[in-house]
Formats: sequence, C-alpha cells, structure tokens
Amino acid sequence: MDNEKLFELMEKMYSDFSKKFDKIDERFEKMDERFERLEVGQAKLEVGQANLESKVSSIENTVTRIEHDHGRKLDALFDGYKQNTDRLDRIEDKVDKIEEKVQSQEVEIRVLKNVK
Repeated sequence: MDNEKLFELMEKMYSDFSKKFDKIDERFEKMDERFERLEVGQAKLEVGQANLESKVSSIENTVTRIEHDHGRKLDALFDGYKQNTDRLDRIEDKVDKIEEKVQSQEVEIRVLKNVK
C-alpha cells in the first residue's frame, strides 16, 4: 500500500470514529437531560412528601384533640345518664310506695263500705 491509500484509509477511519463519537456524545447528552429531569422530579417528590408529612401531622393533632374533647363530652353524657337512671329509680320507688298506700286505702274503703 502506498502512503496515499494509507492516508485515505486513516482519514476514512477517523471520519467513521468521529461520527460514532458524535453519536455517543448525543446519547450522553440525552442521558444527562434525563438525569436532570429525574433529579427535578425527585426534588418535587421530596417537597410533596414533606407537605404530606406536615398535613398528616396536622391531622394527627386534630384527631388527638377531637378524641380528647369527645372523651370528656362522653364522660359528661354518661354521668348525666347515670344521674337520670338514679333519679328514675328513686321516682319508681316513690311510685311503688304510693301504689301500696293506694291499695291499702282501697282495702280500708271497702271495709268501711261493708261496715255501713
């Protein structure tokens, strides 16, 4: 082979390699763009997660407060129920005593009516 052909062959090889390296460079640029988008997406996800954690914490505090408030209210309701039950029991006892007196008086009235 003479020098000219060798030079042309080397020139062709250089051109081919340059084209291949250009394609590789393009692919790396695309990959860099993808990684940048992934990083931006990840940053957005982290911000979203922080917001969710904040909201969950707020909700937990609200639920805790509601449970506490309702617990006190339920205790008050049960106390009122107990007082009403006790009062009804006392009224029932009084009604039973009055019924006994009425029955006793009815018997006395019958006896008195029979005596006349």
